[in-house]
Amino acid sequence: MVTKHWNDPVHPGEILADELEYIGMTASELAGKIGVPKNRLYQIINGTRSITADTALRLAAFFKTSAGIWMNLQKSYELDVVAKEIGNSLKKITPYDSKTSHSSQLF
Repeated sequence: MVTKHWNDPVHPGEILADELEYIGMTASELAGKIGVPKNRLYQIINGTRSITADTALRLAAFFKTSAGIWMNLQKSYELDVVAKEIGNSLKKITPYDSKTSHSSQLF
């Protein structure tokens, strides 16, 4: 297992693993209950696979949550990972200033 730093992004698979541990269920059992291949859940739990809309809907149905919760966990993780990767280059971007622009509309 890889030792993580306290501020490393949290993959949604870690959340899923914690939930399974709390309810005393294995990934294999959950896979059967939500109708997905076992390897899909193992890969999510190991952080090597993203949670898709399909998986989010199935997890939401099982855990009585919204699919949005699972999708937001995935989205937040991806944003955190990329922000760590490109953070310094983001600092070099000059923000749009409507006072100095010739156009009054962005979109």
